[in-house]
Amino acid sequence: MAAPPASADAPRLPPPPAAAGDGPHRPAERSETACEDRGSARTVSSGGGHHWPGGLWSRLLPPVGTGRSPRKRTTSQCKSEPPLLRTSKRTIYTAGRPPWYNEHGTQSKEAFAIGLGGGSASGKTTVARMIIEALDVPWVVLLSMDSFYKVLTTQQQEQAAHNNFNFDHPDAFDFDLIVSTLKKLKQGKSVKVPVYDFTTHSRKKDWKTLYGANVIIFEGIMAFADKTLLELLDMKIFVDTDSDIRLVRRLRRDISERGRDIEGVIKQYNKFVKPAFDQYIQPTMRVADIVVPWGSGNTVAIDLIVQHMHSQLEERKLRWDMAALASAHQCHPLPRTLSVLKSTPQVRGMHTIIRDKETSRDEFIFYSKRLMRLLIEHALSFLPFQDCVVQTPQGQDYAGKCYAGKQITGVSILRAGETMEPALRAVCKDVRIGTILIQTNQLTGEPELHYLRLPKDISDDHVILMDCTVSTGAAAMMAVRVLLDHDVPEDKIFLLSLLMAEMGVHSVAYAFPRVRIITTAVDKRVNDLFRIIPGIGNFGDRYFGTDAAPDGSDEEEVASTS
Repeated sequence: MAAPPASADAPRLPPPPAAAGDGPHRPAERSETACEDRGSARTVSSGGGHHWPGGLWSRLLPPVGTGRSPRKRTTSQCKSEPPLLRTSKRTIYTAGRPPWYNEHGTQSKEAFAIGLGGGSASGKTTVARMIIEALDVPWVVLLSMDSFYKVLTTQQQEQAAHNNFNFDHPDAFDFDLIVSTLKKLKQGKSVKVPVYDFTTHSRKKDWKTLYGANVIIFEGIMAFADKTLLELLDMKIFVDTDSDIRLVRRLRRDISERGRDIEGVIKQYNKFVKPAFDQYIQPTMRVADIVVPWGSGNTVAIDLIVQHMHSQLEERKLRWDMAALASAHQCHPLPRTLSVLKSTPQVRGMHTIIRDKETSRDEFIFYSKRLMRLLIEHALSFLPFQDCVVQTPQGQDYAGKCYAGKQITGVSILRAGETMEPALRAVCKDVRIGTILIQTNQLTGEPELHYLRLPKDISDDHVILMDCTVSTGAAAMMAVRVLLDHDVPEDKIFLLSLLMAEMGVHSVAYAFPRVRIITTAVDKRVNDLFRIIPGIGNFGDRYFGTDAAPDGSDEEEVASTS
């Protein structure tokens, strides 16, 4: 149910409990600066959307009122966030990827982006966290505008050190970087976000990485001050809190957390904070879809917002269709991108051993490792090579070949895929290794990304993607999609597996026709439980000596749970 638009007759929300403030202590929450507010009527109201008065908008919302200079703003240090957000009720993943891609490897729906604007220290982050917890959506990214302050010059650094630099002017923010970051996040791509140090008023050397979400919440005082940015937001919420409450929060934060004196805080407030709110922040209220008075204390408004978001997310829902995967490519010839290791008597003999249910664990490991080594050696022959000439110890020239790429990176799909890492290390000197954990949601059957660790600058490398068995191809497709989201070119991805089903081969090749697929054997069928037939069993359980999965599934969509 959508929150009702405000009008002259719109019902007023009940006032929040007395002494409403920031709510309970939030370890990872940004404190925000306070700025002057107005004493307007407090209702949940509907703004004007994207209908701006003629000539009023160019890109930035123009200042209104007096010509006073907006104030300097200092905000709390934005620390790199952990991939998990633990609330009082549950754990929310803030890094990862839900299955937004259909059986063709194309994106189904963009993430739902919410903008949270309002005065400094109005409680935007608290409202964001309350929305996140009430939504009951597992994949959420909370993006703070405070991360996008521009890098200051030496002169500006001097001004900032003496509370004389205006951090609340739109020019203080890198809107181009904000827009590009939000666009990529909505598309499910990996982004690097600056980490700003508000003690030194500078960006830190290391940036944090955000990746993947059902919902993106972008919050900041200038969240609605840029026209291009507004067009990326699916819902706009303005958090409205009394100026005296916000000023008290600012005094408490700056004195206790940043070691500043009361005179400096008040000077900064009078010179920059109050004028900036009047000129740049308060006017953006009219473009908000919903205005939340009293911030986090207004649970009625937050409930209405959550109801509306639930209806929006329900419309965007897409289930991973295993039946579509199974039937999409029946009776088609195997793709040209597939390369199967030649079935010599030696290779077939090793397959006989590892497929035999009576084979001991020691023998299973030994002959699996031998096959992995042969598989990787075979895969390396598909890397690009160029002519080169070297001189032999006898002083003679030898016309040879050398690797034409920059670097080789191995990425294993946990857990079975990591068993192939030693074989790759044995034949590739100084190879870099990354890992991806993809688990199957037992309720929906969808593959979900839960952990990701990739080397820096992986987009420049040829990537060996490793998993020991591929049945439906769902997890392999998810892993390929992750690499593409990190800007690895499709034709630089090599999917390696000891055993694949034809269904999985077709699924991956159809979705990603330039990915090279390399295996030691292809079995024709999968059964109703998506087990490869005749198959190899649950590779991870047989290799690591763990108990079999409850349904006996033998492929990565279940075995990847570590």
